[in-house]
Amino acid sequence: MSWIDLIWKLIRYNLKIVFGNKFVFFLLGALGFFLFVTIVSIFEDAAPSEQAVYQLLLFPGLLLVFYPSVFGIQNDEDARILEILFGIPNYRYKVWLVRLLMILIITFLVLLIFGWLATLAIYPVDFLPMVGHLIFPVFFMGTLGFMLSTIIRNGNGTAVVMIILGVIFMISAGILDFSSWNIFLNPYRNPPSDMNEVVWERTIFYNRIYLLVGIALTLAVALVNMQKREKFV
Repeated sequence: MSWIDLIWKLIRYNLKIVFGNKFVFFLLGALGFFLFVTIVSIFEDAAPSEQAVYQLLLFPGLLLVFYPSVFGIQNDEDARILEILFGIPNYRYKVWLVRLLMILIITFLVLLIFGWLATLAIYPVDFLPMVGHLIFPVFFMGTLGFMLSTIIRNGNGTAVVMIILGVIFMISAGILDFSSWNIFLNPYRNPPSDMNEVVWERTIFYNRIYLLVGIALTLAVALVNMQKREKFV
């Protein structure tokens, strides 16, 4: 029981640092957006679909992962523990990897709940694999934000850059459309009539591989940047 209590206190402490005591607000914001779009969808004449549910869940996921990845380092500095973290051997692996894993698990669980609610209110979907698909673009944006925060070293500046990149990615999503390079590719869309089903499945597969590689690269660059102690303290 002492170990369980210790782990629980460690999780609570890291959540306070990572989310800067603002986790409840971001959770309420994600829930508010989800409920608003859900209510609008119920009263619209358009037929609901898996594609619509996927798009509905994407933004809350991005919102949940945005703040902790962009402002995480600044929150450490504001809490005056950044110097302490640099004093821990291999701290970047022991602390930040655990934090990113916590962010991923929390986002995954919240999206599961939202997916279940969408199934009840909008359209019946198999929300577990759908959330599995959502984790790829959501966590890529999270690791990208974390990497940029290690370069810019300012939460507000990183937030501005991430918003600009998000707009660019959304615009490019309309241009790339069914390409495997589309970061926000919706695997539940109906492919064009001239695209073979096997080709569409291969496009989705390669898209997830590219995002997985992007997650690994941005995370690796971020952790390497965190080695440069003199730039942060």
